[in-house]
Amino acid sequence: MTKRLFIFGLGYSGLEIARLARAEGWQVAGTVTGAEKAARLAAEGIETHLFDGTTPLAASVLEAASHVLCTVAPGTTGDPALRTNATALGGTRWLGYLSTTGVYGDHAGGWVDETTPPRSTQPRSLSRLAAEQAWQAFGATIFRLPGIYGPGRSAIDRVREGTAQRIDKPGQIFSRIHVEDIAAAVLAAMKRPSAGAIYNVADDLPAPNGDVIACACELLGLPIPPAIPWEQAAPTMSAMARSFYAESRRVRNDRLKRELGVALRYPTYREGLRAIAALA
Repeated sequence: MTKRLFIFGLGYSGLEIARLARAEGWQVAGTVTGAEKAARLAAEGIETHLFDGTTPLAASVLEAASHVLCTVAPGTTGDPALRTNATALGGTRWLGYLSTTGVYGDHAGGWVDETTPPRSTQPRSLSRLAAEQAWQAFGATIFRLPGIYGPGRSAIDRVREGTAQRIDKPGQIFSRIHVEDIAAAVLAAMKRPSAGAIYNVADDLPAPNGDVIACACELLGLPIPPAIPWEQAAPTMSAMARSFYAESRRVRNDRLKRELGVALRYPTYREGLRAIAALA
């Protein structure tokens, strides 16, 4: 069986998935938006295609793929990859879509799982939900992701850069997931296909932002910054950042483990941050 994965969006998560797939013997291709990145990835052995979200790819590119994953964010007119390339995806054996746990909306710190009805009022999450539903209609597996972190994009990096803040909003809880565990979950789902399935890809320990920053400081042997009350921090934050604090929930990952047999490499942020700190 030909194992050829095509990824719309070779960004932070998409590239991690591409590299893991190549390590497991897959042929991998995907889209980027710039020629410089295309050349860099080509040198790494990853076939790239420029895609701006408006012009379809050559049909032969997608028809050659056995598996297709979309990681790109939807626009105002829906998912650009599906909107422009739906016809060429008809014969693909497996489809996947990276979405967000933001579709669940606010649960005041309570637990959500894949059976929880989506009820977000955030425009970006509503767009993701619409894109989810469009991909599901094609039989795609949906991966709902919380806050993504990993090397170069973590509390360790923010503490080292001096930009980390411990924001204290009582009762505020976030779930998160290491980028390597996202890649492992996607590969596991490709090996156990289930058309239309939804999986929360989150770690085992939802926690307040302040706890994560404190852990990073301890790992680096640096003083823990004082907590900033939410009322003081909010006016200085971007509208996007404030919107994340408008919702609080804990995300269950039982289905991911039970149905796909995924064992998280970084079951909590503590293991993930420790590994990142050790890279320097």
